[in-house]
Amino acid sequence: MVAACEKQKLVYVLNRDAAARLTISSPLEAHKSHTITYSVTGVDCGFDNPVFAAIELDYSEADIDPTGQAAADAQKHLTFYELDLGLNHVSRKWSEPVDNGANLLVTVPGGGDGPSGVLVCAENFVIYKNQGHPDVRAVIPRRADLPAERGVLVVSAATHRQKSMFFFLLQTEYGDIFRVTLEHEGDRVTELKIKYFDTIPVTSSMSVLKTGFLFAASEFGNHALYQFQAIGEAEDVEASSATLMETEEGFQPVFFQPRGLKNLVRIDQVESLMPIMDMRVMNLFEEETPQVFTLCGRGPRSSLRILRPGLAINEMAVSQLPGTPSAVWTVKKNVNDEFDAYIVVSFVNATLVLSIGETIEEVSDSGFLDTTPSLSVSLLGDDSLMQVHPNGIRHIREDGRINEWKTPGKKTIVKVGLNRLQVVIALSGGELIYFEMDMTGQLMEVEKHEMPGDVACLDIAPVPEGRHRSRFLAVGSYDNTIRILSLDPDDCMQILSVQSVSSPPESLLLLEVQASTGGEDGADHPASVFLNAGLQNGVLFRTVVDMVTGQLSDTRSRFLGLRAPKLFSATVRGRQAMLCLSSRPWLGYIHQGHFLLTPLSYETLEYAASFSSDQCAEGVVAVAGEALRIFTIERLGETFNETVVPLRYTPRKFVLQPKRKHLIIIESDQGAFTAEEREAARKECLEAAKMGENGNANNGQQMENGGGAGDDEDDALSDEQYGYPKAESDKWVSCIRVLDPRTGNTTCLLELQENEAAFSLCTVNFHDKEYGTLLAVGTAKGLQFWPKRSLAAGFIHIYRFVEEGKSLELVHKTQVEGVPLTLCQFQGRLLAGIGSVLRLYDLGKRRLLRKCENKLFPNTIVSMHTYRDRIYVGDIQESFHYCKYRRDENQLYIFADDSVPRWLTASHHIDFDTMAGADKFGNIYFVRLPQDLSDEIEEDPTGGKIKWEQGKLNGAPNKMEEIVQFHVGDVVTCLQKASLIPGGGECVIYGTVMGSLGALLPFNSREDVDFFSHLEMHMRQEHPPLCGRDHMAFRSAYFPVKDVIDGDLCEQFPTLPPDLQRKIADELDRTPGEILKKLEDVRNKII
Repeated sequence: MVAACEKQKLVYVLNRDAAARLTISSPLEAHKSHTITYSVTGVDCGFDNPVFAAIELDYSEADIDPTGQAAADAQKHLTFYELDLGLNHVSRKWSEPVDNGANLLVTVPGGGDGPSGVLVCAENFVIYKNQGHPDVRAVIPRRADLPAERGVLVVSAATHRQKSMFFFLLQTEYGDIFRVTLEHEGDRVTELKIKYFDTIPVTSSMSVLKTGFLFAASEFGNHALYQFQAIGEAEDVEASSATLMETEEGFQPVFFQPRGLKNLVRIDQVESLMPIMDMRVMNLFEEETPQVFTLCGRGPRSSLRILRPGLAINEMAVSQLPGTPSAVWTVKKNVNDEFDAYIVVSFVNATLVLSIGETIEEVSDSGFLDTTPSLSVSLLGDDSLMQVHPNGIRHIREDGRINEWKTPGKKTIVKVGLNRLQVVIALSGGELIYFEMDMTGQLMEVEKHEMPGDVACLDIAPVPEGRHRSRFLAVGSYDNTIRILSLDPDDCMQILSVQSVSSPPESLLLLEVQASTGGEDGADHPASVFLNAGLQNGVLFRTVVDMVTGQLSDTRSRFLGLRAPKLFSATVRGRQAMLCLSSRPWLGYIHQGHFLLTPLSYETLEYAASFSSDQCAEGVVAVAGEALRIFTIERLGETFNETVVPLRYTPRKFVLQPKRKHLIIIESDQGAFTAEEREAARKECLEAAKMGENGNANNGQQMENGGGAGDDEDDALSDEQYGYPKAESDKWVSCIRVLDPRTGNTTCLLELQENEAAFSLCTVNFHDKEYGTLLAVGTAKGLQFWPKRSLAAGFIHIYRFVEEGKSLELVHKTQVEGVPLTLCQFQGRLLAGIGSVLRLYDLGKRRLLRKCENKLFPNTIVSMHTYRDRIYVGDIQESFHYCKYRRDENQLYIFADDSVPRWLTASHHIDFDTMAGADKFGNIYFVRLPQDLSDEIEEDPTGGKIKWEQGKLNGAPNKMEEIVQFHVGDVVTCLQKASLIPGGGECVIYGTVMGSLGALLPFNSREDVDFFSHLEMHMRQEHPPLCGRDHMAFRSAYFPVKDVIDGDLCEQFPTLPPDLQRKIADELDRTPGEILKKLEDVRNKII
């Protein structure tokens, strides 16, 4: 059964057809007009007709009663609906009044497993109800420090059932989880027990897994996975229907004190940015790519998160070496060994061999020559080691015998390419010599070949399974070409294909991708070999080598950094992957069927090798500077990694202090206590507890010094885990924080006093340069939203920066008549949007001085942007208004507005005539003032036209046009124009309430627009969504989608079956490879 908030209820029947595919019937209706539905659930009735339960409220009488009496008397009902499978018809079976605080239903197991029926979760109570059964009611225990006026509501529930027993976990809005059990005989319930279980952050949904885990999807902040330590059988605070006491005031409450986790333990978490309150893209750390600074979270789980494009690195060890190393390798002693035996490090004139055991130490009995630099060290055959150095090849057998091959004459080895059974060396002058391992384990010289010039780099493909040799050798030359040579005995050293590239190749890597059937993306992939080349101009060049002919096809290139990429093979999740070391390291790997090339958030590395030991199964060992580093790569498949700086209250907005590059953040929370009050209350609690435990308070001293270590650790976590203690709803707490983003340290924290809360801020330079840059903060005192919006006063504080911008000092504060929701600097003055008034202030000695104002805005001003003498004002419910300030008359004129009412949640200035905005229904749109109108307004010399022009229907004289419209499906809270890659084009980046980041990239060629709009059209037809919704209708949910191509839909192209890919590609006159290349190019333009 699917229920809308009002009126509609639909019942769908699911069946299986002959091929065991799931089919869905057309819906049966159970509509009832003038009804609000609060919760709906199925009732477990074994094999009888299906029954559904719903909490409903009938408002038909309240609608026609003007006195409001009927609305006050309205009563919620619990209604059972039955689907008669014989008649294929839904009927109302039973209905009875239920507690007016009821908000959630939970199914009780039935049909032999339990008594059936439902648990009704209401304010302060849980009630068991079933048809023809008396109510069984118990109170929900409440925290001792909760104000009396606040009720306790259950927000999420999970059921765990085993053969012999079942219990429910119910979580309240404060994060406390209670375990609910029913005592029943047959289908009669005798007692309902509610026992305190644990406290975790508030969730929107919980799920108990059969394997003993609890997944908690947080309402805001990171989601978590918990493991059950116990199922709450131990003694704890318990409320029961048997001990329910009724007094004159109502039922007797049961109190408890939250404690640390006892039944659950957190073992992992999924990072989530919910909700993104504000965002800026800036490069404060002088890195290659800018960082995304986001304000996330709510209340005690608030944070500033610094996102960098790339994968997170977990550094295991760093050790200094006796010089500057040039290369590093790891080798096993035997092909079947699980872990590596040696790390070999090459210096300018020596080779260092480190043995891997419990610790890593230098050894000298390995057989390697340590008085020369090495070019390559590897395992040869099954159990012998090989070292290639400039003067020859050293082959170390398992029994310790050593074979040496010396270079002829004065030639030296410059490059080497190898796999487990084949070696190719390049001598100075361009001569290639090819060795192969024979049956006896000897290395035999097979063939020589003269190249036309010096060899820049070599690589041999890995030996395919079940073969004795690999067929392909790739040779890169300084004449900007890469050649593929054959290593087959029939046509040994014949050139199979040549590829010219834009710059000399520095490093080559042939990677084999194993064949997979029904891979992670569901499609079959044949085995293929990729040739990767790092060029000297910093570009990575990738192409596919045909397994039979050796021809090259489907080439792609991508700029990685300012240094020529060096390529190394690594192992990721048991599959071959590629490390590219340019000015920063990159990892190329296959994730869910897609090849991803992602930067690593780490410093520049010189040389790397994959590393495996019993402490670290899949790691990388690398050299940089004079240090040897061992690290692992975390959380594959993620686009960003994050640095988290915790905050005190819910962050609202932040600005950058331009000179010192500090961030100034305003945070405010409703219905909470200040930090000092919380500290005092906590001390009081602890002292009360100590008095109870010790009998006298003098023992407190030694508790704090010695015995109290455990208590402090619990307390440190407590706010994030338990949430803040709740205060009255009209009490606000707020602070202004100055934070140094490089260290994450807060250099100044100002708590606002007297129930004030900060809502807006900006930096401003006034005409008189007395103070330099100042900070303006807009606050409201005693703001209330219910029963109607009211406030004691609004203020604009002006602070100046002291101690080199590290701290703030109040200059003065000015009282205003509303909440200043937005502030902005404009021509050496301060613009403030206060309610529906746009006002210009100048700085006075004691307060701000009004200079000019315009009161003609429809509702409430929520955003402002300025450019030259134009001001772009966003109204809370009427979209954008363009204003012009005429200095000679000291007047603000509104000269254009939007024809569509929009509830603005975010806005950004794109260019002189264009604004980007987002509304609270999840749409992003761009509006533009037509060019001719814009010119007319700018070329109005007397200003008479703008002054006397009449508005249309109380609006402005000119209207803007909507040029872009797209439904995101999630409330967008911030927009910014930025470029996330060096030298890349700008795109509009947005952040949403659900914590997602997205980007809108402008096309700059008509050809691309045609290609992607056709691809999108075919994807809509060929790949409809799972639930059968029309994609176009979804993207046009409020306004028709206009001039935006849905990249997320186009990105699903690689997941289609190959025959469908070919069908779409044929329609577009392309090959599937070309379409994938196009998609990759567009993605690489953004990040």
